[in-house]
Amino acid sequence: MNDDIGKLVLRLTLGILMLLHGIAKLRYGVGGIEAMVHNHGLPGFLAYGVFVGEVIAPLLVIFGFYARIGGVIMAVNMVMVIALAHGSQLLDLDKSGGWVLELQGFFLFASIVVALIGPGKFGINRQ
Repeated sequence: MNDDIGKLVLRLTLGILMLLHGIAKLRYGVGGIEAMVHNHGLPGFLAYGVFVGEVIAPLLVIFGFYARIGGVIMAVNMVMVIALAHGSQLLDLDKSGGWVLELQGFFLFASIVVALIGPGKFGINRQ
């Protein structure tokens, strides 16, 4: 039972925090992401994949409906975020000694954990 509650807390934390980033993209657009994608020589339409990684996948995780797939999608999304926007900061530490990419690292590794452990008892399809 405690394992399932822990999975629920992880799913809700990860999903809600990521979804807030997706809502911002829905409200303000993906122009900045499109520019980053172009600067890396990739087609601009790939910027719209952020809606899958930051809106659809978090909803899957929150509701525990194919949460493992949602976790994989969010992990891929975060690899792209790190590669496109933060690649030069990969090994940087801030003045307090923390990793500059703590937030991105949390999203990436928590997504991998959800993909590995599934939604638990409190998910729609309980895989």
